[in-house]
Amino acid sequence: MSLLVMGRRDKVEISLTFVDNQEIRKLNRQYRGIDRPTDVLSFALTEGQAQPVPEGGRQILGDIVISVERAKEQADSYGHSLRREMVFLMVHGMLHLLGLDHQEQEERLFMEAKQRQVLGLMGVSRRE
Repeated sequence: MSLLVMGRRDKVEISLTFVDNQEIRKLNRQYRGIDRPTDVLSFALTEGQAQPVPEGGRQILGDIVISVERAKEQADSYGHSLRREMVFLMVHGMLHLLGLDHQEQEERLFMEAKQRQVLGLMGVSRRE
């Protein structure tokens, strides 16, 4: 995958796993201490450290886990397609792997803008 997001183009590799609510709840409890299902979890290979990339190689970013059940619930709730919700969750997870977060309002606004930018580049609209 070639990625152009944060003003750079890199060849990156991620692991993308689709699970049900029961499995993502276990992961959420184990890694975040939150005992409930969530929509997406991201596990960066390196937290805040640049990883050396061999010439012509790929940078391995980490893992994204998406609950298909939760995505379906959210798609129905928001009135858009499951495809749109799944793409959104993948983009959201990818931005986390790239180091973005949304704990503070400024971070949240920046991340939301990046999500819109990436979804727009992919031709994915909110009302799809």
